[in-house]
Amino acid sequence: MKVWGYWATLGWAVLAFLAGQFAGSVALLWQRAGAWNALLETPYDGILVTLFVVISNPVTIGVIMLAVLLARAHQTDYLALNWPQTRFVTIGMVCLVALIAICDALLYFSGRALVTSFQMQSYTTAAAEGWLLPMWFGAIIMAPAGEEIMFRGFLFRGWARSDRLAWPAIVVISLVWAALHVQYDWTGIAQIFVIGLFLGWMRWRSGSTLLTFVLHALFNLEGTMETVAQVHFFAK
Repeated sequence: MKVWGYWATLGWAVLAFLAGQFAGSVALLWQRAGAWNALLETPYDGILVTLFVVISNPVTIGVIMLAVLLARAHQTDYLALNWPQTRFVTIGMVCLVALIAICDALLYFSGRALVTSFQMQSYTTAAAEGWLLPMWFGAIIMAPAGEEIMFRGFLFRGWARSDRLAWPAIVVISLVWAALHVQYDWTGIAQIFVIGLFLGWMRWRSGSTLLTFVLHALFNLEGTMETVAQVHFFAK
């Protein structure tokens, strides 16, 4: 199987990211036509966040799939879209629960909020407009799909070319992935970096991006449930 080189992999990834960002931005400008100041006043509006996610990620995935097609490789093989052995699923689930518990405990005992302002604003505004189901679909399915195909699928394939290079690739990919989550403060970005290391490790050991997608989706689901609990049961 032909694999794109290091710089070509980076180039395709940047192109895929920019194409998705452009498509999502056009959708936001169209949705707020005539009221663009609203984009600055409520940048985390639930409808805007949902539209951006469900439009940008399919475009990003499409560009990645084009890159794989031009490499004359099978999408399933190149992006590791295969189901892993059961033991890796079990290990992944147990480790994910432990990581979430540790991260939440650190936030709680340090006096920091478990639910960020981004989560609160996007949830409450989506609920007010009747967009909760589309928002949940975007957060739990579309965002993990786009990010896992990009980071643990395409970038990992191009950069982790041997066991010796696996951890350097995992660290760099996790840093880039975390840095793109600008909607969070440094504690949120740090948490995402740690989750990225975990997902990268699972991708390496299991050989499956489908597994990292499921784990990522469950991580986002847990964050969504925390937001629901905060809004409906713990709001002051």
